[in-house]
Amino acid sequence: MQGGASGTPLSTKLYYGLGAVAFGVKQNGFAFFLLMYYNQVLGLPEKSVGLAIMVALLFDAISDPVVGSLSDRFHSRWGRRHPFMYLSILPVGISYYYLWNPPAGLTAEQLFVHLIVLAILVRLFITFFEIPNTSLVSELTEDYDDRTSMMSIRYFFGWWGGLSMSLIAYGFLLRPTGEYPVGVLNPDGYRTLGLVAACVIVLSILVSSLGTHRNITHLKQPPPRRPFGFLPALREMKETLSNRSFLILFISGIFSAMAAGLSAGLNIYFVTYFWELTSIQIFFLVMTGFLSAILAVSFAPRLSARIGKKPAAVAAIFSAILFGPVPIVLRLLGVLPPNGSPLLLLALMVFQTLEVALIISSSILVSAMVADVVEESELSTGRRSEGVFFAGLSLVGKAVAGIGVMLSTVILSVIGFPQDAQPGVVDPGIMTHLALVYVPLLTLLYLISAFLVTAFRISRATHEENLQMLARSG
Repeated sequence: MQGGASGTPLSTKLYYGLGAVAFGVKQNGFAFFLLMYYNQVLGLPEKSVGLAIMVALLFDAISDPVVGSLSDRFHSRWGRRHPFMYLSILPVGISYYYLWNPPAGLTAEQLFVHLIVLAILVRLFITFFEIPNTSLVSELTEDYDDRTSMMSIRYFFGWWGGLSMSLIAYGFLLRPTGEYPVGVLNPDGYRTLGLVAACVIVLSILVSSLGTHRNITHLKQPPPRRPFGFLPALREMKETLSNRSFLILFISGIFSAMAAGLSAGLNIYFVTYFWELTSIQIFFLVMTGFLSAILAVSFAPRLSARIGKKPAAVAAIFSAILFGPVPIVLRLLGVLPPNGSPLLLLALMVFQTLEVALIISSSILVSAMVADVVEESELSTGRRSEGVFFAGLSLVGKAVAGIGVMLSTVILSVIGFPQDAQPGVVDPGIMTHLALVYVPLLTLLYLISAFLVTAFRISRATHEENLQMLARSG
């Protein structure tokens, strides 16, 4: 075991963190572009897009814990995690490419089936990498603060990977042309985006898997081999996931994921139709995310070391509420400059930088808290179940692009948002209605998430006690 606050080499942290680029790129596409592409560009009704994403999410609810459990008990000369990671490389790249490149001439029904099938495949194959890869943090180090540091680096790469794809999309691919004067409605850009993103995902998985391969001999060993039984395995997963500390984080994560997914799903609608930003202005707005990730990587570990993970996470979530909906509220109150003003873009950049930095910080801290649940669970069950716990965390993360997009489609349908809408011609009453539904709902979801985190019971002292008890029993 490589442990200690200074015991995990920087190269190991970087290779571990690089794996998050794959999930970040995939997540960025699902959360920010998939709804717009299939709805406004390909013409699939928003309800159909939302239903397809929810079907894929329900499939995840089964596949994620199964993959996590399998990787916890898998025996091979390459350890428990790496065989799954290597297995995912080509399938996830191929399926992600075809998600954005459906065959020409499909009917609406055929396009709907294509979306469901490819969304399921992408999510399944990314699960084969993401869950085993993320689970490595609890095996690479046992140190309370070092785990926060490693998760910070992981989230840094995940956000930079996803944001880089947004910059490529807005800056180079979704550009206005004579045929498509609104860049985000250019279908050729989305098709190329699918190819570029698939290549980045494959490269990220390959580099992270090879880079952490040398640590296999130092990782925890699987439990003794025994005949596999579906019911016994199901009982073990139920016992593991019944851990109170984990359930608190899981349920809180569902609400924060719904909030983040709602924000991500409607973001492109707000920047295009509410703020009426051009492609180049959206490009600059997206760039603030890079600064947000840098701020979060610095902020989360320091705040955790000073006051602990739980208080830091609660403070970050509450603070995000203050910055997220404020620009929309100020616009409704007539305070912000008019659309097209450079001052408006500057204000949006400042608010978004702070909001996203706080959201990333809370995600880092909650992920590090999940890592600390592993030892508490081991004391009560006698098993290390990193894969199962991080499967739950992965499912929450995927809910960003599932439940959030579904909520977005429901809201768009309820307010009567028009098909084939053009910026500047959408009824202002519809945009006001969208804002009045979005702001209270977003705020409520974040408040519930923060309230639930306050019930988490593992502190620095508790974690150290768990490690000492395991050492005495082992």
